[in-house]
Amino acid sequence: MSSGITYMHEHITIDLSKGKNDMDCCLDASADTLQELKKIKKAGVANIVDVTNRGMGRNIEYVKKIQEDSGINIIFSTGFYKEPYLPPEVYSFSVRELAEIMISEIMNGIGGTSIRASLIGEIGTGKGEISPIEQKVFEAASIAHAETGCAISTHTTLGTLGLEQVKLLKSNGVDPGRVIIGHVDLSQDIDYILRLIDQGVYVAFDTVGKINYVPDEKRADMLAVLIERGLAEKIVLSMDITRKSHLKNRGGLGYGYLIENFIPLLLKHGISRRDCHTMLVDNPARLLKNGGGIA
Repeated sequence: MSSGITYMHEHITIDLSKGKNDMDCCLDASADTLQELKKIKKAGVANIVDVTNRGMGRNIEYVKKIQEDSGINIIFSTGFYKEPYLPPEVYSFSVRELAEIMISEIMNGIGGTSIRASLIGEIGTGKGEISPIEQKVFEAASIAHAETGCAISTHTTLGTLGLEQVKLLKSNGVDPGRVIIGHVDLSQDIDYILRLIDQGVYVAFDTVGKINYVPDEKRADMLAVLIERGLAEKIVLSMDITRKSHLKNRGGLGYGYLIENFIPLLLKHGISRRDCHTMLVDNPARLLKNGGGIA
């Protein structure tokens, strides 16, 4: 892991187009992605955690080329996402067999390459309840966590079921201090976020810029409340770029928005540069330092 800013929940490439019946959800614009990453690299971004895993259109060679050409360190992930984007083996394999896939990707490499995963994620849940098959993935991820030390990063649908995710992980022996509950900013519920932090986990404000869900002013307001309570050390930030239309050349905000626009907004809300450094640099380094796949 390189020293500097880390985006904790991104996708360099991802393909959810079949499930969403929308080719915009096939993120494969390498030239545009490379242009943006070169720019944020100059601005101090050292690492991007790519949480695209099995069944999400993961393409190791594609991402490796982007990493080499941009100079940004890409941190790879292992695991399985959520229904209906789970590959067939999730339904047919045992919990232990699924865990072994993750462990192998962490310890040996992904898809026959020497590139090892350093995070378990994004593992997710849908709307309303955790399905039995999603619970199976969480149980397998818990085993992989126990045997490798890797942190676990989750997807919550619109910020929901985070407490249920924590309960499930803790019941399977996972250290909550090695868990990141994703997309909590979409909940817009500060009391709920505080309850999550009380469980010992990290929370991710990782849909920054997605104002069709939540205005960034609201995100900044919530972060100001959390940081005023001394909780900066339990928060990580990212944008969750997943579509071609999220890229700047395609009409979106682009990867640079987080540091170019959102951090200045936080400063205007009274959040200090020190606290921004904690969320962008210190917390990711602490979460990723013990990952089994990190050299």
